[in-house]
Amino acid sequence: EGQCEGTDNRIPLLKEVFEAFPETPVNIDIKMNNNVLIRKVSELVTEYKREHLTVWGNVNYEIVCKCFKENSDIPTIFCAQRVLLLLGLFYTGLLPFVPFKEEFFEIPMPSIILKLKEPEKMSRSQKFVIWLADTLLMRKALFDHLTARGIQVYIWVLNEEQEYKRAFDLGATGVMTDYPTKLKEFLNNYP
Repeated sequence: EGQCEGTDNRIPLLKEVFEAFPETPVNIDIKMNNNVLIRKVSELVTEYKREHLTVWGNVNYEIVCKCFKENSDIPTIFCAQRVLLLLGLFYTGLLPFVPFKEEFFEIPMPSIILKLKEPEKMSRSQKFVIWLADTLLMRKALFDHLTARGIQVYIWVLNEEQEYKRAFDLGATGVMTDYPTKLKEFLNNYP
């Protein structure tokens, strides 16, 4: 059980989330490389029969491997290392020939970093790296290929209409946002 710092709002237990939202998909980021944590999360997902509603993993390769080994019925996300592998295969033309066990491709939209930081304080090389990452990752052909293979594509954390539009125009399955009401309004008007 956790507490929000500075408030009296309690962070709910995973069990409570599953009970309160039995049909709502949940994305679990396993933040610690801890076998007991991974096992307990797997047990909860199984107990509540949520394998079809839950995805788990982490940016760390070792954690994702442990998740898959613990319970391969719970879909996993691509870790950073596998995202780089996937990009290498995509740009060499080999991606169609390589199988992947991951079912969710969840990545940030690099260009939003320019909004989070003060661009005028960034060096040219930092801006170039952001531009390059955005150019390499935000590719309609890549997203279309992944979705054709049954891999869902989610982009985070998008909070502006133009970001939502760009993500969906590129073929993303969905986006993660800090403003769900704003996203819902956008989706109601998106063709």
